[in-house]
Amino acid sequence: MTSTQLTDWFTDFDCYLFGEGKHYRIYEKLGAHLTKKGDKSGVYFSVWAPNAEEVAVVGDFNHWNPQYSLMQRNQMGIWEIFIADLKSGEKYKYAIKNAQGHYCFKTDPYGYQQELRPATASIVTDLSYPWQDQAWLAKRAQTNPQDLPISVYEVHLGSWLHSSLETIPPQGKAVPVSHKPGARFLTYRELADKLIPYVQELGFTHIELLPITEHPFDGSWGYQVVGYYAPTSRYGTPEDFMYFVDACHQAGIGVIIDWVPGHFPKDTHGLAYFDGTPLYEYADWRKGEHKGWGTLVFNYERHEVKNFLIASALFWFEKYHIDGIRVDAVASMLYLDYERQEWIPNVYGGRENLEAVEFLRQLNEAIFQYYPGVLSIAEESTTWEKVSQPTSIGGLGFNFKWNMGWMNDTLSYFSVHPQERSNVHNKLTFSIWYAFSENFMLALSHDEVVHGKGHLWQKIPGDHWQKMANLRGLFAYMFAHPGKKTLFMGMELGQTREWNVNSDLDWWLLENESHRQLHQLVKDLHKIYQAEPALYSDDFSNQGFEWIDCNDMPRGMITFRRKDKHSDAVIMVVCNFKLNVYQNYWLGVTEPGSYIELINTDAQQYGGSGLVNQTLVAKQWNSSPWSHALEIIVPPLSVMFFKKV
Repeated sequence: MTSTQLTDWFTDFDCYLFGEGKHYRIYEKLGAHLTKKGDKSGVYFSVWAPNAEEVAVVGDFNHWNPQYSLMQRNQMGIWEIFIADLKSGEKYKYAIKNAQGHYCFKTDPYGYQQELRPATASIVTDLSYPWQDQAWLAKRAQTNPQDLPISVYEVHLGSWLHSSLETIPPQGKAVPVSHKPGARFLTYRELADKLIPYVQELGFTHIELLPITEHPFDGSWGYQVVGYYAPTSRYGTPEDFMYFVDACHQAGIGVIIDWVPGHFPKDTHGLAYFDGTPLYEYADWRKGEHKGWGTLVFNYERHEVKNFLIASALFWFEKYHIDGIRVDAVASMLYLDYERQEWIPNVYGGRENLEAVEFLRQLNEAIFQYYPGVLSIAEESTTWEKVSQPTSIGGLGFNFKWNMGWMNDTLSYFSVHPQERSNVHNKLTFSIWYAFSENFMLALSHDEVVHGKGHLWQKIPGDHWQKMANLRGLFAYMFAHPGKKTLFMGMELGQTREWNVNSDLDWWLLENESHRQLHQLVKDLHKIYQAEPALYSDDFSNQGFEWIDCNDMPRGMITFRRKDKHSDAVIMVVCNFKLNVYQNYWLGVTEPGSYIELINTDAQQYGGSGLVNQTLVAKQWNSSPWSHALEIIVPPLSVMFFKKV
C-alpha cells in the first residue's frame, strides 16, 4: 500500500478507517487539537477537502491572510498543519481555494466550538471536564430503557424561559426576547439551576433538547446545522453544556438531543460545496437538495460523509455523556421522492434511498455497540417496517420510534366536539391495532403547536372548563396508553397560544387556578406512572394490554387493562370523552375484592366537578370474560385508573 502519511498525527491507518467510513473517533484527528510537536506547544489542524487547490488556516494569528499557514495535502485529500504557540480560545477558519482560484472561508466541520452568530469562526477548544456522573453511566449501561418508565420533556432552550420577566405579555400574546428590557437567553449553567429542578418537580425522566448543535438561523429552531461537533454558543461554552448534562445526571435526569443527519443548510461558511465541489452533498440536485426546505442532502454513498455523521453522533455520547438522540425527519432520508417532483430511482428502480438505509443501520449498530442502555429515537412518519427493530432481523436498528399515527388520530379526535365523538370513535381505538408493531413513543411535540396548527388548548372545542377537562383527559389517556411519553414544554401549563421561538412560555398562566391544577395533574400522573409497573413494563407486547370494552361508541367511552410483565398487577383504565355523567357503570374485573381509584381527572383538586369513587368492592357479574364488576360513577370528560388492593 502506498503511504499517505505526512505526519505522525494522521496515520495511514487513520486514512484507511476514514476511507472505509469506520473511523468512529475521527473527531480526535480531523479538526483543531491542542498538542505538542517536539518541545513546541500549539495546535494541529487537519481538514478533508480532496478537491481543493489549496487550503490555509486563517485567524487573528496571521491577520486572516490565506497566504500564510498553508496546509499540506496527503493522497486522501486531507490537509494538515501544526502551528506553534496557539492556545485555547483562538479563532480560525479554513481558506479553501477552489479549482477556479477563488477562496471560500469555511468553518471547521469538526470544530468543537463556534463564535456566537452572526459571526462564524471556529474556536480552538479543550474538551476536558471533571465529570461527576460515573455512577449514572455505569447504571445506564446495565439497563434496557424499553423496560423503564420513560417520560420526556421536550425543550427549546431559547424559548423556555428568558432571563427577564419584566414585560409580562397580555393573554395570548408573545413578546420576543428583544422587546423585553434587559432580557436574554439563559445560559447552560443557569438552565441547570432552573430547568432541572422544574423537570424534577414535574417527574419527567428525561429532557429532550431541540438541536443544540451550532446553527446560524434562530428561526430554524436548530434544525439547519453547520456545527455537528459544536454546542451552540447562544447559551455558553462547551464546558457549560457539559456542566448542564452532568447536573442532569446528578439529579437523575437523562439528556436526549435532537440530531439532524438528513440535511444541512446552504450557508457559504458551512458544509455546502465545501472544497468547491459537492463534497458532503449529492452532486445531482434531484437527489441532493430539499427545495421545500432550502437545504442540501448528505451523500450517504460516500464513506467519508457517513463517517462524519456517525462519528458526530458517537461524539455527543462520548464527550458530552448524553443519553440519547432523536433523529429528525427520517422519512426524508429513506425516500428518494420525498416531497420531490423530480427524483432519481435507486438501482432497482425503486424510491428507497438504499445508501441512507445502510447509513442508519450502521449508525445504530455503532451507537449500541459502544453505548448500551442509551436511546436512539426515530421521527419517521411513514409505514416503513421495522424502524425500531434490530438490524439483525432487517430493521433500521433504532430502539424507539415516535408514534405519529397515534398523535394524528388522538389530536383529530380531541378536536371534535364531545357530543359528536361517537362518529370518530375509531380514531381512539385504531392505534392499538398497530401499537406493538414498533417500540413506540407517544409524542405530543413542538411540531403540533406551531405553523397555524394552534396549541392543544386552541385545538379543543368548548368553554374554559371543557378545554381544561379535555386536556386533563388527554394527558391521563396518554399515560395509560402503551408506549413511552414525550410532552413539549408548555403543554403542562395549558399554554393558550402557539409556540413562538422568539418568546418564552406564558408562565403567568400558573397564577390561574385551573392551569395550576393541570400542572399538578401532570405531577401526579408521573408519580403513578413510575410507581405502577403495569403502566410501563410491557409497552411493546400485546400481553401488556387488554380491552375491557372498545366498542362503547354511543357513550364515547373506552375501558382497558394494563398488565405488569413481572407480576399479576393490573391497572384498569376508564375513559369518558363526552359531556355525560354515567351513574352505576359496571366495569368488568377478573377477581373479587376491594379496589381503589388511583387517579380521577375530574377530582376537585385538578379543577374537575369532584365526581370521584371511594374504595370499591367487586360484585358478582358473570359477564364473560369478567366474573366480577365494579359499580362506578363516570364523570364527564374524564379518565380514571383503578387498582386492586
